[in-house]
Amino acid sequence: MKNKHSTILEQITLAKEKGKKLLSVLIDPDTDELILNQMLHEAEKASVDYIFVGGSLLYKGQMEICLEMLQSKTHIPLVIFPGNELQFSNKADAILFLSLISGRNADLLIGKHVQVAPFVKQSGIEVLPTGYMLIDSGKATTASYISQTQPIPYNKPGIAMATAIAGELLGLKLLYMDCGSGAEKPISEEMLHLVRQHCSLPIVVGGGVTTPEQASVLWKSGADMVVLGSVLEKDPSLTSAFTKKRNELSLLS
Repeated sequence: MKNKHSTILEQITLAKEKGKKLLSVLIDPDTDELILNQMLHEAEKASVDYIFVGGSLLYKGQMEICLEMLQSKTHIPLVIFPGNELQFSNKADAILFLSLISGRNADLLIGKHVQVAPFVKQSGIEVLPTGYMLIDSGKATTASYISQTQPIPYNKPGIAMATAIAGELLGLKLLYMDCGSGAEKPISEEMLHLVRQHCSLPIVVGGGVTTPEQASVLWKSGADMVVLGSVLEKDPSLTSAFTKKRNELSLLS
């Protein structure tokens, strides 16, 4: 693990307080090696803030290999975004300890966490307690299918707001609002704005973001961090356009 002067949670919290916007690239360990290296090259060149590693469904068992490769090639902090309890390694800088607060699947609220908690504790990896909220995007996604939960309806911002408040009161440290990989559209401006008004946690948003303009709307509506995955798998060169928008908004704050 890389040595840091401050924890990743402290970095994210400080960025929120200062109005600095953050951008993360999500890498699926099953991604073709050529594409993965292109994504990493563009992420380095564009100075993204974090690299998330994980996926809802991994079938090649390459998490450890992928993290070792990334660790050897980049100084960008690596954060595990686990799709299940098997997606864990101490070769990352931190792990999102996700509790699926939008669903009613007890295994993903606390059950799986109990199974992996002793190993996470012993590893010494930084743990980011995160309230994970799946948002409906117009079509079923891998995340909703694998989690066996219904996402929060796209046009019900009040449910998202109440869920976010509950997560904050439970003591979670981050909020991750996700439409899922392959989503048709990102979270609505109205929903994100309402959650931002009523929840003081740093907000991470992902899924359905395909243009820098969409990312800009999310940042302006209250997102502290935007996570990009599928769009950069298709065209890694777009990374710099997204970081340009990030930098513009950070300068305005």
